[in-house]
Amino acid sequence: MSQQPSAAPAPTSVTSSATATVAGRRDWWRDAVIYQVYPRSFADSNGDGMGDLEGVRTRLPYLRDLGVDAVWLSPFYASPQADAGYDVADYRAVDPMFGSLLDADALIRDAHGLGLRIIVDLVPNHSSDQYEWFRRALAEGPGSPSRDRYHFRPGKGKNGELPPNDWESIFGGPAWTRVTEPDGTPGEWYLHLFAPEQPDFNWEHPAVGDEFRSILRFWLDMGVDGFRIDVAHGMVKAQGLPDLGSHEQLKLLGNDVMPFFDQDGVHDIYRQWRLILDEYSGERIFVAEAWTPTVERTANYVRPDELHQAFNFQYLGTHWDAEELRTVIDRTLDAMRPVGAPATWVLSNHDVTRHATRFANPAGLGTQIRLAGDRALGLRRARAATLLMLALPGSAYVYQGEELGLPDVVDLPDEVRQDPAYFRGAGQDGFRDGCRVPIPWTRTGTSYGFGAGGSWLPQPAGWAELSVEAQTGEPGSTLELYRAALATRRDQPDLGAGDAVEWLRAPEGVLAFRRGDFVCVANTTGESVTVPAHGRVLLSSGEITEADGETKVPGDTTVWWTTA
Repeated sequence: MSQQPSAAPAPTSVTSSATATVAGRRDWWRDAVIYQVYPRSFADSNGDGMGDLEGVRTRLPYLRDLGVDAVWLSPFYASPQADAGYDVADYRAVDPMFGSLLDADALIRDAHGLGLRIIVDLVPNHSSDQYEWFRRALAEGPGSPSRDRYHFRPGKGKNGELPPNDWESIFGGPAWTRVTEPDGTPGEWYLHLFAPEQPDFNWEHPAVGDEFRSILRFWLDMGVDGFRIDVAHGMVKAQGLPDLGSHEQLKLLGNDVMPFFDQDGVHDIYRQWRLILDEYSGERIFVAEAWTPTVERTANYVRPDELHQAFNFQYLGTHWDAEELRTVIDRTLDAMRPVGAPATWVLSNHDVTRHATRFANPAGLGTQIRLAGDRALGLRRARAATLLMLALPGSAYVYQGEELGLPDVVDLPDEVRQDPAYFRGAGQDGFRDGCRVPIPWTRTGTSYGFGAGGSWLPQPAGWAELSVEAQTGEPGSTLELYRAALATRRDQPDLGAGDAVEWLRAPEGVLAFRRGDFVCVANTTGESVTVPAHGRVLLSSGEITEADGETKVPGDTTVWWTTA
């Protein structure tokens, strides 16, 4: 018997019950499915080739019907866009390319009316070099109080011509830039762990903490339901800014605690923030982007008096391999259980190659891949990986376009690239543009329905048949698989919440687990396997065959059953 995802549910009208659901559901974040919107690539309302908040607002019914619980918006603040908005010039203003505060207010209100929550990005590790504080620090010169809000230091060497320490930027090159003082002479250096246009705040200065507590309240008063904290493992630096003593430091990230990342002092900041969040009704949340050496250290960020969730990057970087997946699943659940926090699961985001392309290539190439690989294999594995992820206890994140099975665009011409890391010779590969190409909505049009004026990054010609229009109502399409999976997840009480799985015996290369009346089997091999039928099939990522109490599961396929 072949199992196909059901057709998309018909759109429903907005009722007051949707708003009540947003306000009243207890612990909603423990099993939430949260959809990441990269605003410049989601929907363009004014035809300028750049996505905007009004475009997002008009597409909210699509997200409601997809079945997600919340929408996380990547930065839309006023910014020179040196790093796609992660260089913030004004934390209380919307950049004109994305709209205005009125647009943000309308989006939040409409989302709540549809039963969706809104999470916004917060960027506390660094500002833009156009932020008022930093411009004042440059103008006032050495010794000014304004410079104490950042990390300004005299250089080493006879004439201060060498950086203050050996730290390297995540984007390549030194993590320090020397300034020209107001009198025209070479002067002090300032710290930037990312681009030179992103100077790091000095969180030992009380004004920095005061400012961000005010920013939190500004957006909470606007009605946002939470914050995703960018570089949540940053902010606090080791006392004295000691040398690291090695080069190619990027290769060390994720393997050890660094003097500029994952310092214990950061947790004092989050305890203060949690007190603010808990003053507001509606269960607002914090989500940490915390790149740590181990999932056990990630658990430190989600202790009961700190943040609510932390991204599980260890899971994102795991190969499509049953043994590796089981190991990281067990370690994640074991680490989160003592602190009472939900596990999170994520396969793609705006910084890594889409998993439909990662899984199309051999293991061991990392999370930034410039090879298309075997497209059919990648999509088959991506679909199976999605059903596995959505079957695990905790909260899941979906990156825009993955529900369409979009691959990374690996052949963008050099002249159209905009990732700042691409223009710096060392550091990251600089190929994040491939996962940021605007998504297709229709089969036709200058940008497949993204907007009337083309798109800021070119879309492949083959995306017409990957569009929302092409996949809607199409049996077996990836979009309909996601819709069916999210609807099933809501209907099945044993999916989502919880903190454990019961592993079942399975052939080599196959994961099988039970959660109450629910059973999931994921075949990560390239060959078909035969397993017991575990009840009534709910959903499968590919064609399966059932006969005589057994089920034949093809390679790279996941199946859901219920025994109820």
